[in-house]
Amino acid sequence: MEEKFLNILYLYPDMLELYGDYGNIQVLKYRLEKRGFKVNIASYSIGDEEPNFKDFDIIFAGGGADQEQSILSEDLLKYKNKIKEAIDDGVFFLLICGAYQLFGKYYKGVDGNIIPGLDIFPYYTESISDRKKRCIGNIVLNVNLNDKETKVIGFENHGGQTYDIDTPFGTVLFGNGNKFGDSVEGFFLKNVIATYLHGPLLSKNPELTDYIIKYSLDRKYNENTILKPLDDSFENLCREQLLNRFLNSNSPS
Repeated sequence: MEEKFLNILYLYPDMLELYGDYGNIQVLKYRLEKRGFKVNIASYSIGDEEPNFKDFDIIFAGGGADQEQSILSEDLLKYKNKIKEAIDDGVFFLLICGAYQLFGKYYKGVDGNIIPGLDIFPYYTESISDRKKRCIGNIVLNVNLNDKETKVIGFENHGGQTYDIDTPFGTVLFGNGNKFGDSVEGFFLKNVIATYLHGPLLSKNPELTDYIIKYSLDRKYNENTILKPLDDSFENLCREQLLNRFLNSNSPS
């Protein structure tokens, strides 16, 4: 029997790892291995040998501050065409916060400096002049995954305000979103989730993790993968408590 596996690439783990973002890789690995799948995890940082992006099934990049984004922008732009080819080929991309911003047209910092993005997606991000004003706190989204609605929980902390989103990740039930008081959050294609949600995101949202896993296995093996159920009773109890606290609260996030 063929041993099934997924290849995961973590971009810039030394620079894009705010608020436990590496936990997303750990959660993917855990849920795959509990079901008997093998996981190969590679990383790429500045100065490493150029990766073949299409060799991977899932590519992850986390959050970073303005300084890190400025440094990484130049390196990322070297791979723009190959990254776009990987996206067009169906490789799954999970992009958190700073990485989310870098895949758009540009990021404009507080001082007016422009950090060019990959310009793969049509949105752009601009910071407001007041450094003390940030979209920060717990956030809950309503997300449609394969025609099934689910609530996604996370933590946002961003001064940048992202505009021109035509396919958002979800609608905001609690928190801010792409901008202060926005009704939507993130950017979503079938094989791309770009979002401000830290936490790490996947540890609080098993259903979302399994969406990524199933999509990636289906694409790799050209079949409808039936994922063995895992015991998520503890995670679901935590989610129930958090959703009850956030959605039944009138206090700000």
